[in-house]
Amino acid sequence: MKNKRESIKNKIFELIKDYYNYPNDQDLKRIPISTLLYDSKEVIAALESLLDGWISQGKNVAEFEKLFSKKIGVKHGIATNSGSSANLIALNALREVYDIKPGDEVILPAATFATVAMPILQLGLIPVYVDVERNSLNIDPVEIEKAITNKTKIIMPVHTLGLPADMEKISIIAKKYKILIFEDCCEAHGASIDKKLVGSWGNISAFSFFVAHNMTTGEGGMILTDNDEIAIKCRSLREFGRYNDSSSDSGIFYNDKILKDYDKRYVFSEVGYNMRMTDICGALGIEQLKKLDDMNFKRKKNAIYLNKIIKRTFSNYFELPFIPNNFEHSYYTFSLTLTNKCQFTRRELCEHLENNNIETRPMMAGSLPDQPGLRGKPSRIQGTLKNSRYIRDKTLFIGIHPMVTKKHIDYLVQVIKEFISNNE
Repeated sequence: MKNKRESIKNKIFELIKDYYNYPNDQDLKRIPISTLLYDSKEVIAALESLLDGWISQGKNVAEFEKLFSKKIGVKHGIATNSGSSANLIALNALREVYDIKPGDEVILPAATFATVAMPILQLGLIPVYVDVERNSLNIDPVEIEKAITNKTKIIMPVHTLGLPADMEKISIIAKKYKILIFEDCCEAHGASIDKKLVGSWGNISAFSFFVAHNMTTGEGGMILTDNDEIAIKCRSLREFGRYNDSSSDSGIFYNDKILKDYDKRYVFSEVGYNMRMTDICGALGIEQLKKLDDMNFKRKKNAIYLNKIIKRTFSNYFELPFIPNNFEHSYYTFSLTLTNKCQFTRRELCEHLENNNIETRPMMAGSLPDQPGLRGKPSRIQGTLKNSRYIRDKTLFIGIHPMVTKKHIDYLVQVIKEFISNNE
């Protein structure tokens, strides 16, 4: 059986080893937001999982949790089936461990993705939308402090598009008011401040391994925490609310006033979910993690090259994020914000780019309280959200993933030049 498995693996390797040859000249005029960033190593790892006969959560997931939490510098990793699930479980764990009540408040940036706010509402908590800094697209620490009330229990910064939020200032505020920090790192694998990786600053953090992100398991997520009690709670919530006994000498049976000698595997201590990661995804994650630093290096190289051209050629038309010297940006994507000097709209520019096979996206959900599904939902808004609403209307992002080359960027620049010359 072992020889047969090795034979199959070798055949698969031969079939696919030369397949992933993107980019090439044929693909020169196509720049997607993301593309496949895996090769034969991931395929073989997934195949091994299938051949081992364990495709649900198993040893690969456990190994991935161990490796990823070690990479970020945090004690516990809890893998999930998506980043959105990671957010929901993490918030629920904080709610239960710290006795956070319905109606208590969570501060978050207004300009971010929808599943930052949705778990807050799903758990009966109140999202408090605060403005972002226009020069970073990240939550503004000044606005955070203005928004704090006696109901504020959690600050939820998001490291937007891979640029760290100002965790040093946010940590000072959280300590001052005795508020928990939940980092949403779903777009920021490998980003850091003073070499301290995002995901290691708060009480808890969440990552996404969606196919478009810096590393992927197709779908998948991870919760990180140094807190033992929170980790146990997260593991239970992830798996039906199943009883989680960390003691090694307590046997397999559970006893209380009602249940006697009951198999612990079928004891449920709370209302939970089924949000486990599969072992196939865990196998992919192990291989992807090995490549993360190299893939981020290529993203940064592309960003530096494009950044110089934008500043030199298009400074009247586009604003770029400011990156402090001690911040390491992981460049999930590259953002452009139209200045007030532009005589054209974002829609006009996006249509031109898309017509030339350059994919674009707006700045996530823009200003979250303006989204149809969130209008009228319980919330509080700090201030006017001036920057978030400007970004809602004026910001777009494009792909600079590792498969983008200098030729792709030169083509992008050429397309933008053509557009501007026709719209001045």
